[in-house]
Amino acid sequence: MKTSMISTGQSISGTSFNEQLLNENQNTMALPNIFSKEVSENVIHRINQLTPSSQPKWGKMSVSEMLAHCNAVYEMVYEDKHPKPNFFMGFILKSFVKKIVTNETPYKKNSQTAPALKITDTREFETEKTRIINYITRTQELGAHNFDNKESHSFGPLIVNEWNNMFYKHLDHHLTQFGV
Repeated sequence: MKTSMISTGQSISGTSFNEQLLNENQNTMALPNIFSKEVSENVIHRINQLTPSSQPKWGKMSVSEMLAHCNAVYEMVYEDKHPKPNFFMGFILKSFVKKIVTNETPYKKNSQTAPALKITDTREFETEKTRIINYITRTQELGAHNFDNKESHSFGPLIVNEWNNMFYKHLDHHLTQFGV
C-alpha cells in the first residue's frame, strides 16, 4: 500500500513521522491519528497558541471565523443543525469531493470553501476556541472504533482512516494558515 506523508512542521513528543504511523482497526494512518490522546493534545496545544489578534498567512477569514469554520465540520457529526445534501448534491459530494476531503493530500492554500462551511456572521473567539477544543476532545474520547463505517453528513459511510484524514487534515490546514 502506498502512503503519502506530509510534514506539518510540528513534532509530536520528538517522535519521527514514521514512528507516528498507526495501525488501528486495520486502517493504517499516514497522517497523525486525531483519535490518539497525544495527537489531539498536540492540536489543542496549537489552538491554544492562537489569540484574537492572530492573522492568517493566506486567505480572508479572521481567526474567529476560522475556528467557527472548523467547528462546522464537527457540527455535521455531532449536531443536527445542517441540512443533509439533496440527492443530486449528495451524488456530487460522494463522487468528486469525498476523495479530496478524505485522502492524505494537503489542501492547497486559498482552496474553495464549501458553502455549508462558510461563516458569514461575526463569531466570538473564546466561544469558538472552546467549542473546537471540546469537539476534538469528544472525538478522541469516543475513539476511532466509534467512527468505523459511521455515516458522514455528506459522504456516506467512512472508514476510520477517512474520518481521521478529514478531521486532522482540515485542522492542520487552518492552524498552519494561522502560523501555529
